[in-house]
Amino acid sequence: MTTHEMDLLDKHTAMYTDYYQLTMAQGYFLSGRAETSSCFDYFFRENPFNGGYTLFAGLSDVLELIDGYHFGAEDIEFLKEQGFRDEFLQFLRTFRFRGTIYSVREGEVVFPVEPILRVEGTIIEGQIIETLLLNLINFESLIATKASRIRTAAGTRRILDFGLRRAQGLGGIHASKAAIIGGVDATSNVYTAFHYALAMSGTQAHSWVQSFDDELSAFRKFAEIYPDKCSLLVDTYNTLKSGVPNAIIVAKELEARGHRLLAIRLDSGDLAYLSKHARAMLDEAGLPYIKIVVSNQLDEYVIRSLLVEQEAPIDVFGVGTRLVTGQASSALDGVYKLSMSGGEPRLKFSENYTKLTLPGVKNVFRSTNGDGLFYADAVALVDEALPDTILHPLFPEQRSSLLECSSEPLLHKVMESGKIVLAQSTLESAAYARERLAQLAPEHKRFEYPHIYKVGITPALMHLRTTLVEEFKKKFQR
Repeated sequence: MTTHEMDLLDKHTAMYTDYYQLTMAQGYFLSGRAETSSCFDYFFRENPFNGGYTLFAGLSDVLELIDGYHFGAEDIEFLKEQGFRDEFLQFLRTFRFRGTIYSVREGEVVFPVEPILRVEGTIIEGQIIETLLLNLINFESLIATKASRIRTAAGTRRILDFGLRRAQGLGGIHASKAAIIGGVDATSNVYTAFHYALAMSGTQAHSWVQSFDDELSAFRKFAEIYPDKCSLLVDTYNTLKSGVPNAIIVAKELEARGHRLLAIRLDSGDLAYLSKHARAMLDEAGLPYIKIVVSNQLDEYVIRSLLVEQEAPIDVFGVGTRLVTGQASSALDGVYKLSMSGGEPRLKFSENYTKLTLPGVKNVFRSTNGDGLFYADAVALVDEALPDTILHPLFPEQRSSLLECSSEPLLHKVMESGKIVLAQSTLESAAYARERLAQLAPEHKRFEYPHIYKVGITPALMHLRTTLVEEFKKKFQR
């Protein structure tokens, strides 16, 4: 990472935005509305990967950047060159985010429509952080969700993130972090491991083997240097005729010196066929403890096929491209909408009823059934008690009773007056994600046609939205 890129991340956070955020901020300021109170909601409309849930990630990075949010001298000078007014630039010189943020915890299982983060503050405070917030949360939630699906397919087998080289530029930093939250065990990404205090893992490249005159010499030298953490890549030349036999020779030599070869890795070819034959060769040689690691264009579907359909004896999966790029969903469609301004509830009106937003300041409650599994989420106005019944957001005749359930609020204050008040590490978020995913019924986790999780709104919120819609319709009829 170059010095310029580090400056971008560490010193110019406020410039990590869209142009229109600043033009709107200047507009609010020049129209005398800089101190108008506001509330913005973050939510998304569809789960990625045609799945049944989304795993929320990116919050810790958002909070860290907002905590240090400011416009430096170079930022101000650049904006001046773009034609921003002097009085507005003077305002920006001392601008700090002093708002309050409520959010679900990082690692929470979340669903479409529900507001999973809200920002309260002045209209400029809420507006100016939108791009940064959407960029990080949309991307990290996408990758964390992908990782959790891969974890579902792999079961208890070890998963490694090998994706940095195929990631979209610096997005690889946050992709590897989000992958850990979603259930990956370790990453090859040294920067992410360093920054977030995560476990690292890796083997060797084909270039190591190719750099020696013969494969056996390459294996022996690597084992000599790393006798207690040696894994060997066995497919550089011929996996079953050269790679595995040479690995067995080195494994026996390590045993004679009081060490053990940890694993062999397969990175090409028919992984099911090769892993079965490699396992048989290792077992016949009296080396049942050596693990088999596979990589090469893996995702949840390939892993499921290898383990379930082909019964491949694979112990570890190294997943790269399809994890850190979120294939086959290019983005999470998270949005950030104004729900209150100047003390009045606000609504984005649309003739397409599915695009109507939920007005007012809101909280989300999760109801759990008698088996300890998640049953439904209820979106309620912040000052109302949770009712016994919730309504479908689009079809209010469809109702769900919460009488037999226990409920908990999902939105917690994570930032107050611009200061972080609730933080958790990446590993804490990963542990929380495991805990919450265990409470999600299997029918919501299946890859094909997952069961739709219930998200409803309270009658009071439905009434507020209906009233505002009717008011809009009357205006348009004039």
